[in-house]
Amino acid sequence: MRAPVVALAGALTCALAVAAACAAPPPRSLVAPPTTSWPTNGGNWFNQRYSPLTAINRDNVAKLKGVWRARLDGSGVGAKFSNAAQPLFVDGVVYVSTGANDVFAIDVDSGKALWSYQATLVDVTTVCCSWTSRGVAFGDGKIFEGQLDGKIVALDAKTGALVWSIQAERWQEGFTITSAPLYYDGLLISGFTGAERGVRGRVKAFDAKTGKLVWTFYVVPSPGERGSETWPKNDIWQDGGGTVWQTPAVDPELGLVFFSTSNPGPDFNGAVRAGDNLFTSSIMALDAKTGAYRWHFQQVHHDLWDYDSGNPVVLFDLAIDGKTRKGIAEASKSGWIYILDRTNGKPLIGIDEKPVAQEPRQLTSPTQPIPRGDAFVPQSMEIAPEGFALVNGGRVFTPYWTDYVIAKPGIGGGANWPPSSYDPASGYFFVCAADRAAVFRAWEITTDRPAEGAEYIGGNFGAHTIPGLGTFTALDLHTNKIAWQQQWPEPCYSGSVVTAGGLVFVGRNDGRLTALDSRDGKKLWEFQTGAGMNATASVFEHKGKQYVVAYSGGSVFARSAKGDSVWLFGLDGALDPVQPGK
Repeated sequence: MRAPVVALAGALTCALAVAAACAAPPPRSLVAPPTTSWPTNGGNWFNQRYSPLTAINRDNVAKLKGVWRARLDGSGVGAKFSNAAQPLFVDGVVYVSTGANDVFAIDVDSGKALWSYQATLVDVTTVCCSWTSRGVAFGDGKIFEGQLDGKIVALDAKTGALVWSIQAERWQEGFTITSAPLYYDGLLISGFTGAERGVRGRVKAFDAKTGKLVWTFYVVPSPGERGSETWPKNDIWQDGGGTVWQTPAVDPELGLVFFSTSNPGPDFNGAVRAGDNLFTSSIMALDAKTGAYRWHFQQVHHDLWDYDSGNPVVLFDLAIDGKTRKGIAEASKSGWIYILDRTNGKPLIGIDEKPVAQEPRQLTSPTQPIPRGDAFVPQSMEIAPEGFALVNGGRVFTPYWTDYVIAKPGIGGGANWPPSSYDPASGYFFVCAADRAAVFRAWEITTDRPAEGAEYIGGNFGAHTIPGLGTFTALDLHTNKIAWQQQWPEPCYSGSVVTAGGLVFVGRNDGRLTALDSRDGKKLWEFQTGAGMNATASVFEHKGKQYVVAYSGGSVFARSAKGDSVWLFGLDGALDPVQPGK
């Protein structure tokens, strides 16, 4: 494999023209919403994706235009790439990663590249769900990226020079990294994906200065550990899944780091894994310094539907029933938001264990936790598509065995990777989702362990594609009820960011970045970026002016046009929209 390459723009140095790239350490606490920076993937440690800025607002957003458009040297434009990274902004520099795991630093004043890092990945054959990176982390004067080849790299934020690189896990075993890591108090915390490859999910923390491993938490317990009684007494726990798709959140006051986990392995055959299969399809809290277990809430028992929790968890403080509570919320592929007390993992709004349809051959759980409130996508079907019989009304949690059964939400339905945003002023939680059914079917398999890195799903993954719609929904976290909702003609594959100016910025598969009124969803502005707008925008103030930055690169799942553009938008911009594909 070729060594990673760092390209420095001309002869610029930190002491000269690129003084803006001299990144300072982040503030001691990143709990407050960001203003003059966007220093972490979720905006702040709470993953709220909220900006308190108001200079761009409902009254003037129609005047927003492009300030500059930066091109990323064609990185990530191939057929296998999805470009979903949310840009960071620190001390005058925009940082973004592509689906090829290349990283670019762009001067915010000029739109010119200061440096770039080329990952030069090998042909990683164990990647699930397209080649992607959902962003980078900043801290300790470094930019950190988790790569699809299982490496984590630390780059000098001023120059892009490689500071350290570690093989955090082996991709040959099925482990990849698609999420931005979290920098917190000298630690770099990252999850790993690969639940469809017979891996045991885990989260690791590393020393940000050296890359040395500090702690590891294994999502699936080994025999004798907490939760091991929810697995059979054999070796299947070693391939039990429960990987982590997204950047964790952290509450420094509680000293806890939070994340949600993916489905158990094998995905679709529960006959070989009797029990609830903890801690898969769950929200979890760990001690941030040690990785010790603190609490969990399982969203789906004995998951058979690939209802993994790919959406980032969001922390919030909100008055519920007259008392301010420390909350955590996560939008799931099941179609519900799960709202918990983040101090102990107990439901804030109410989540009830209710009986569900059964299939003895799948060893189905007799009950599932059903949140009180509204689902943000339909969870049943009235009419069966041609060629299928409607079983159990096609409802959520409809079981199946080796015959095809159709149900909603499907494996591509509900809320997946595109992150949600939260407005602390209104308590509204904004969810980008897909209204899509899927056809489920299990294969009869043995309990023999899969070969290293081999697919381990126990059924049909994505069989019989069913056309889908999209939803964009504002739910009030006071009640978990829908405040307003829109149906889109295709699934939503862009996360959102909300501002105190009354705006929600969210992208569209056809290339538009749009601004919606956060009160009712009315579209107030749109701008054609030229490629699929499938990454989440970031918002910040620079030299007294508010800006929006967004990466327009397209996505495999959205079937959108590919591109390599980073756009900066402002009220002082002069660039007009471009034609799609330009």
